Amino acid sequence: MAVPPPFDRIRYFYHFTDRRNLSSIRERGGLHSTAKLREIGIDTFHPGGNELSLDADRRFGMDRFVHLCFNTNHPLEYLARQDGRIQRTAWLYVNPAVLALKGVLFTPGVANRADMVAVPIFEAADMIDFEVLYTRTDWSDPAIYARRQAAERCEILVPDTVPFKYFSEYFPNG
Repeated sequence: MAVPPPFDRIRYFYHFTDRRNLSSIRERGGLHSTAKLREIGIDTFHPGGNELSLDADRRFGMDRFVHLCFNTNHPLEYLARQDGRIQRTAWLYVNPAVLALKGVLFTPGVANRADMVAVPIFEAADMIDFEVLYTRTDWSDPAIYARRQAAERCEILVPDTVPFKYFSEYFPNG
């Protein structure tokens, strides 16, 4: 499925995970939300979020979604590595056709913040800073750099599962 403009500028979405999760992702046919993993009895996975973040996900219903980002520079991945929750990062490349799945949402920041409002993805075009995400900009300009940092915190939320068919041809070896 072709995605409509301006979403057609997106080459991939990204999901970061610990490499220790890769065999489970392969075996289960895709990425599953933490709620879905609990539902099917999987409790041996290595989440990027800390307990506070995972609790907030449950409290706000964000545990029912697979969280994707716009680039491989998400600030939460950095924190997860620094804290040791992720030993070795694997970035999974997800085809933007995933936007056609029912119930895909967008948040203009980290999804589990108490004040965050999720909106249907195709209503979010004006909320996404495509310029700083997909064109060359002057990051030495403090205003542009701040916009870039804000855009890196945005999330695409896919209900329950991102099936393996939406992954790019690149899938890292575990």
